[in-house]
This record gives sequence, structure tokens and C-alpha cells, in this order.
Amino acid sequence: MLITLEGIDGSGKTTVWEGLREELDGSVTFTREPTDSWYGEAAERSIGDEAADPLAELFLYTADHADHLSRVVRPALDAGHLVVSDRYSDSRYAYQGVTLDGTVEDPMAYVQRVHDPFTRAPDLTLYFDVAPETGAERSGTTNKFEAADYLAQVQDNYERLIDAEPDRFVRVDATQSPETVLATARSEIERRR
Repeated sequence: MLITLEGIDGSGKTTVWEGLREELDGSVTFTREPTDSWYGEAAERSIGDEAADPLAELFLYTADHADHLSRVVRPALDAGHLVVSDRYSDSRYAYQGVTLDGTVEDPMAYVQRVHDPFTRAPDLTLYFDVAPETGAERSGTTNKFEAADYLAQVQDNYERLIDAEPDRFVRVDATQSPETVLATARSEIERRR
């Protein structure tokens, strides 16, 4: 089973991911995107580059995702592991769907079409819901992807994804205490495991 943790920056995904690493036992593979591969490092470098071309940036993230699938996700699933990923393809759809606005027609659909031939859809996605202003404040607005107005557009894209696949997404109120958010996430995973 592939479980992904999604939400805007500052929503608590990584905090939950780290907590789940301490609490879930058995055959569980914890991973994240961007990865620690050279593909992921290239994608990370683009985050700090205000002048990065949005289309080139999309393909850096897409290359990292393809490598992630072949090197980590598919082998772990084939071995019968539960895979928990902090960010996955939905992040690309939501974030690059904003950065590509004005570059291609219907940016989010474009990004999905790029991924469709090779990606593996998650079985469950926990969506950590928080206001864009809260996310920007929590994340410290340290890069171009963490500004509240940008995060509001990203959140709109996540809402489109949720509307399209309501059975895959579980909305988690990320305004609650970190302990409550973690307990909710763990409970949802255990219920479906």
C-alpha cells in the first residue's frame, strides 16, 4: 500500500512523517520527495533560484519522481512493504500547476498528463489542511513556494485534486496540536492497512 502525505508548506506533513517513523512498525518504507538522489538535489536547488524556468523545474521534479519510483517505491511495494511518502506526485500537480500558469494551457492537467504514463497512484493520501497564511507563517516564507498568496493558489489546486478523487483523500485538520494531528494520521493508516 502506498500512502502519501500532502498539503501546502507549513501544514505539518514532515512533522507527521517523522512521528509515524517512530510509531509504525513492521515492513514500512519511509520516503519523501524531493529525494536525496542527485535528481532530488537538482530539484531542491531550483527552489532557491527565483529565475528558474518553470518548465525546466517541472522536469527536474518529474525526473526525481521517476527515479524515486524505480529505485524506492516500486521495489518496496513489490516486497510487500507499506510505503509512506512525504510529498509525491500530487505536490507536483498542485505546485507546478501554479508555477506553469501562463506557460501552458491548463497547467495542472498538463503536469498530470506528463506523469500518467509512468507514475503509480497512491492508495491513500492524507491531506493536511491549514490556511495559506498559517502555512506561510509556520514555514517562515523562506523561498518562492512559501508565500501566502502562492500557497492559496496551490491549495486551490489541492482542492481540485480532492474533488476529483474524494475516496483517495482524507482531510486532516492541521490546525490541531501536533500530537492530535499525528494520532489522526496514524489512526487513518491503521484503519486502512
